[in-house]
Amino acid sequence: MYFVISPAKKLNEKKENLTHKHTQPELLTQARKLIPVLKQLAPHDIAELMGISDKLAVQNAERFNDWQPPFALENAKQAVYLFNGDVYEGLDVTTLSSEALNYIQLHLCILSGLYGLLKPLDLIQPYRLEMGTKLANEHGKDLYEFWGNTITHTVEKNMQAAHDKVLINLASQEYFKAIQPSKLSAPVITPVFKDQKNGTYKIISFYAKRARGLFVRYAAQNELSEPEQLKNFDCEGYYFDKASSTDKEWVFLRDEIHHL
Repeated sequence: MYFVISPAKKLNEKKENLTHKHTQPELLTQARKLIPVLKQLAPHDIAELMGISDKLAVQNAERFNDWQPPFALENAKQAVYLFNGDVYEGLDVTTLSSEALNYIQLHLCILSGLYGLLKPLDLIQPYRLEMGTKLANEHGKDLYEFWGNTITHTVEKNMQAAHDKVLINLASQEYFKAIQPSKLSAPVITPVFKDQKNGTYKIISFYAKRARGLFVRYAAQNELSEPEQLKNFDCEGYYFDKASSTDKEWVFLRDEIHHL
């Protein structure tokens, strides 16, 4: 099984080295083509393009200007430790065993607007560039046109290298649109996490994002190799609901009493 997740806007830029293990992004050549386009943007252009505050726009203009490979532990950080949103709090990589860390390095990728696709231990420098950003570039009007088939081909290559036969989609719709499932040799399963509220089960963004991280953590800690094993996922009160699931969409429910 090969898992895909989204990156996070929130970053942990502390300089601690929680592991010295690291790799380099596979698609760094393409990222190098995007950086000059981003460096041309003034902070007010970035604010308008990304729909962010002036303060954040200035911060990200500085990040683009400071971006400089080669990446080493002195000037970059492994992606899975840098990203710090709800999914990553659920994954809680700092408490994973070395075996579980090896598992996610082989069976997990993080989709990225700037880097395309990242392995957890790929070194990167801080940035903000959502996949849905309409950044005009040499390949077209937005990042989907920039990346084209590249991300899909890289996912296929990595799945074959890991002998993974099913893609588990834990990414947001915005990011998963960068993958073309019809061009993969593997089927795609999308887990959906619903929480009970006022008697009905619905997707509650914060809980659902956290659950995606918990789901990867569960697979890594138990070194799961078959999709069926994922149906036993029971972290923080979730359980598989066969009645509302299909072959392609697996629904996990959580009752109100379990809410954090």
